Amino acid sequence: MKGARSGLWRAGVLLLLSGCVCGTMPEEPADRPGSSDGYCSWITRAQPHGAGGRRESFSDFRLRVEGDPEHYQPASTYRVTLYTTNPAYFRGFTLIALKEGQNGDHEEDYAGNFQIIDEEDTQFMTNCPPAVTESTPRRRTRIQVFWTAPPSGSGCVLLKASIVQRKIISFQDEGFLTKRMCEKETLYGESTDKPLLDCCACGTAKYRVTFFGNWSEKLHPKDYPRRANHWSALIGASHSKSYVLWEYGGYASDGVKQVAELGSPVKMEEEIRQKGDEVLTVLKLKAQWPAWQPLNVRAAPSAEFSVDRTRHLMSFLTMLGPSPDWNVGLSSEDLCTRECGWVQKVIQDLIPWDAGTDSGVTYESPNKPADPQEKIRPLTSLDNPQSPFYDPEGGAITPVARIVLERIARKGEQCNIVPDNVDDIVADIAQEEKEEDDTPETCIYSNWSPWSACSSSTCEKGKRMRQRMLKAQLDLSVPCPHTQDFEPCMGPGCSDEDASACMMSEWITWSPCSVSCGAGVRSRERYVKQFPDDGFACTHSTEESEPCTVNDDCSPSSCLVTEWGEWDACSATCGLGMKRRERMVKMPPSDGSICGAEVVEVGKCMMPECHTIPCLLSPWSDWSDCSVTCGKGSRERQRILKSPAELGECNEELEQMEKCMLPECPMECVMSEWSEWSECNKACGKGHMIRSRQILLEPQFGGESCPETVQRKRCKIKKCSQGGASSEERRRRKEERKKKRNKQGREESTDELAGCKMKSWSSWTDCTKLCGGGIQERLMTAKKRFKNVQLTSCKDRKEIRACNVHPC
Repeated sequence: MKGARSGLWRAGVLLLLSGCVCGTMPEEPADRPGSSDGYCSWITRAQPHGAGGRRESFSDFRLRVEGDPEHYQPASTYRVTLYTTNPAYFRGFTLIALKEGQNGDHEEDYAGNFQIIDEEDTQFMTNCPPAVTESTPRRRTRIQVFWTAPPSGSGCVLLKASIVQRKIISFQDEGFLTKRMCEKETLYGESTDKPLLDCCACGTAKYRVTFFGNWSEKLHPKDYPRRANHWSALIGASHSKSYVLWEYGGYASDGVKQVAELGSPVKMEEEIRQKGDEVLTVLKLKAQWPAWQPLNVRAAPSAEFSVDRTRHLMSFLTMLGPSPDWNVGLSSEDLCTRECGWVQKVIQDLIPWDAGTDSGVTYESPNKPADPQEKIRPLTSLDNPQSPFYDPEGGAITPVARIVLERIARKGEQCNIVPDNVDDIVADIAQEEKEEDDTPETCIYSNWSPWSACSSSTCEKGKRMRQRMLKAQLDLSVPCPHTQDFEPCMGPGCSDEDASACMMSEWITWSPCSVSCGAGVRSRERYVKQFPDDGFACTHSTEESEPCTVNDDCSPSSCLVTEWGEWDACSATCGLGMKRRERMVKMPPSDGSICGAEVVEVGKCMMPECHTIPCLLSPWSDWSDCSVTCGKGSRERQRILKSPAELGECNEELEQMEKCMLPECPMECVMSEWSEWSECNKACGKGHMIRSRQILLEPQFGGESCPETVQRKRCKIKKCSQGGASSEERRRRKEERKKKRNKQGREESTDELAGCKMKSWSSWTDCTKLCGGGIQERLMTAKKRFKNVQLTSCKDRKEIRACNVHPC
């Protein structure tokens, strides 16, 4: 009868909402539309009338989204709770989710979708499918549902509740019954679907990229690796539209895989340099051990790169270590504007992404190659419960890094139609003047010496050098440029045209000095843009370094550091590897400057000579058949070790097993025990007895049908007398007939007292679960209601039984 009571309760609530308190309740409100448009608008327009009316500033009822987010992540699911503060309670409620500014007249006005958690408490409203209401009208203090946010671009959403407490109705705009959430701004890494336009800018622009690693135990505490956390060397380039270093939805190249899994930029740099004129600048930053340190201990690493009209995109990546294959980076960031100018500044918060080459789910998961290789995708908080970024509410991942791109100079004639601010123009002019002659006025040099002879006496590539002397350095805080200069050359008699066969890029600007105080080293690099046609290698130098000095007056006591710790284990198990040790800054300089002392030291280490790799393996065999013919099972595959045992032990797995699922197994009918045999239906002569049993579980998935539920057998008490039944026998039969008529009369009178005639029982509904215990229902509805009878006296009937009680 629960459904009948719920329907009557909702009818009463609707009467209160429509302002009518009458003696009888109509089955359907006359003013409610039947189509999908406008079918829910009465919820938002209803005003309270009747006995209770509206309470001003009513705050006993609250609507809460778990985690109290101000923004929602598109397509994410949230737990929504409607509750009261003691001793308040409510009997009925309505819950809707509207797009801000909409009034519910149309189906598209509603945002997202609700999911029922407890069918005993909540159900979807019959005449308003987007809304959730009570299943039964009873006193309650709390209900919960799930709400899945709408797709991207839906804007702000209002979750609104109405509650009924006795005859008092509190509406969505009262107290805390409305929750407003707007769409969360997309972090970089969640979408890269942006069109790349042809660049119309003129000249070139120079940028500085600065990487801020925010991945720390404080911001990302779950399973944070304390010992080996680091950022790998950053590798990237400024490039054209026709070259893609990496992108979401694509597959990782060998170079990307090497960075993603090992943190090594060697292969990636080789791939970049092979692209020739499609690349303008190769971008590299050193690795950071540990991953995070305060900026007063270690400055954020930075580098410079250039862009032009054809190579106006910038991409980079760096590994989050340790991890299976997790990285952060930018993919094809366009620095050219639609107004034919150059972007002044870009700031992006970065979340980690999965390269699709390893199947690990934690920071230190063992190596498990993804077979087949998967596409590059951003990590999400719902990927795996073991993931350090897992969030059961599906919230956004806290960014692990931030990248800042700043334009520091422009060269050549600019054609952008939108002028920059004055400060920016002045900075560009100053930078250009500085690059024309970057010798500080405080550095006094002699003239350059003549060029030396070429180092090559043949037509092979060589180099020559010239020098100058630093006569005076008037300001020790300003470093003076190099005193040596080199250029490529060839031996006597070799033409300049032959020299041009090996084309080099321009030198990238000098890196910052390696120390913040005292004597250090700075470096710069260039790369080969075109190799000679004759197949010879270019012999021009691609890297050079020179000494630099920053603030000669360095006081050792101004920065106190601990003693060096022990060396870590060698990174290689055989052959040449790397080792590292570190120390801590005990006291930074009192003037607030960066401590110039090194806190991490990396050195080479040599382990015993590596032998021939012993793991020579055959390809994997095909997967075996599933271990079962139906339901859940497993299958396996093998491979064979081909290398001889004397080469050493092989630790690679030779067998793999995975789960498999076949169609569900047939489930036979389950019956109860037989009942006792009934008494014989005759007092004398031939009669019969019956017994019965019930169906506990209907057959499933092709199981055999249930056997008979009733059995009958003959019985013979005694032979009846030929002269007819005795008076005692006739009396007994008369009493039995009288009892039978009385029973039928009571059943008929029950129906007549109910004021209706009933239809036959409907068929049982499908089981709500395939296993683990579900329920089935069937209904008996009124066929005819008699006149002059109260509405509540004719009730529908409902029966419920258990089904599929076997465990899953």
